[in-house]
Amino acid sequence: MNIYLHEFKAKLRSMLIWSASITALLFVFMSISSSFSAQSALLSQAMANFPRALLIAFGMENMDWSTVLGYFGLIFLFCQICLAIQAANYGFGLVSIEESELTADFLLAKPVGRTKIMTSKLLAALTTLTITNVVVWIVSFICLGVFAKGQEYSVQSLVILLLSIVVFQLFFLSVGIVISLLVKRVRSVTPFSMGLVFGLYILNVFGGMIGEKSLEILSPFKHFDPNYIIKHAAWDLPLVLISVAIIVISVAASYWLYARRNIPSAV
Repeated sequence: MNIYLHEFKAKLRSMLIWSASITALLFVFMSISSSFSAQSALLSQAMANFPRALLIAFGMENMDWSTVLGYFGLIFLFCQICLAIQAANYGFGLVSIEESELTADFLLAKPVGRTKIMTSKLLAALTTLTITNVVVWIVSFICLGVFAKGQEYSVQSLVILLLSIVVFQLFFLSVGIVISLLVKRVRSVTPFSMGLVFGLYILNVFGGMIGEKSLEILSPFKHFDPNYIIKHAAWDLPLVLISVAIIVISVAASYWLYARRNIPSAV
């Protein structure tokens, strides 16, 4: 439990910053949603003249500008990027921070097994991500309640969209952990997390531009496409199962790799 509390406290400030940033993002962009809705016809006409590649890159293809939930789907894509970076940061730093600071041998000298250490760290990361998730839920409902201006929207679609955050976060957290254990040493989590998040985002964009489905299915940004979820009020289940499978494999591999990892000593 001490390991859990230590890890939770270490991530608390980061969690508060990410939660505040996403809250600000939602409020700022949703505050101008009525302007976009009022000019939806003109916007749709203007977007028709934009290159399809540009629309795909910014998640605006097949976007319904006339509805507040359609506009929210665009903003939610940027929230996904923030949530992915946060989860990836926690994943890459979960077990690598002690190695980079050469304090891992001190931790492992304690009368506690590596499995318990990994579990405590993982639970702490999940707790902080869950708090961020709850903040996004609360702020999303508040923003839509305040800025919808009486416009009706599908609560079911919104709930299904917000439920996707859990699996989305777990994907980047678990993949980040397993990659950090596969490389020799992670000196800084930022290049790794940014590379993973934007690499998968670009993979989704590139796959959409060239129509190559085999590239798109590798990216969770395709698995949890906000426009698809809002339009169908459902997940694209075959793609979601790919994310779930990757999470299960990554978590299992992380425990196996950590149990056999040669930890560098400070001496």
